Amino acid sequence: MMPINALIQVQAPPTSSIIGLLSHGTPVSWAVLLFLVALSAISWTIMTVKFREFRAIRAAAAPLMEYVPQAGSFNDVATRAALGIGSPFYTVLRRAERFMNDTRPALAGTSDRQARLSQAQVEALQMLLDREATGERDRVERLLPWLATIGAVSPLIGLLGTVLGVINAFLGVAASGSGNISAVAPGVAEALVATALALTVAIPAVFGYNYFASKLNHLTSEIDAFSTDVVALLVRDGRI
Repeated sequence: MMPINALIQVQAPPTSSIIGLLSHGTPVSWAVLLFLVALSAISWTIMTVKFREFRAIRAAAAPLMEYVPQAGSFNDVATRAALGIGSPFYTVLRRAERFMNDTRPALAGTSDRQARLSQAQVEALQMLLDREATGERDRVERLLPWLATIGAVSPLIGLLGTVLGVINAFLGVAASGSGNISAVAPGVAEALVATALALTVAIPAVFGYNYFASKLNHLTSEIDAFSTDVVALLVRDGRI
């Protein structure tokens, strides 16, 4: 009959935790895991910053966007530009206002209408507004490429950790001279944790990038439409 002490030892649950199993990992494998943790912190920080930035832009732009359709003239919109301060729409509107103030109309006024811009001047205005819109898009897009990079690189870094863990498992088998679970468990646990951590980093980063890229495209379309509305106001005023 098996002694009671031996029976207890056989039936006792293993006390090794994941940290305990990983403690047998090499410094390189630990460096991979810590690097993945750092990438996760960076990606979540970027997503938090961009979420607040888009929310602030939307809050700042809403009053100006609501006023433009009912504005009587370009000058009315220009005087209300402060409604959208802090948003890309404010920047585009101010650029159009500076152009109109600094540019002398090429077409002289007549008894029927005031002096107005020539076709070349209108094209110059549109190019300036497009450039301003592109600059605002680039500003808002800042940090987003990092999310795409983290989402693409994290699985590869996790694969590196997985390979290192498998190598460590085989080294454990070679050192113990047997293939029992105690010899391979640390390396296998190290490999699986690296894979799981890499996916935990990559999946939110990819979702975050796609989400904010979609919001950026929508914002870009709104800025382009706003630029068109500004030019339309100038046409309605007879200044083009």
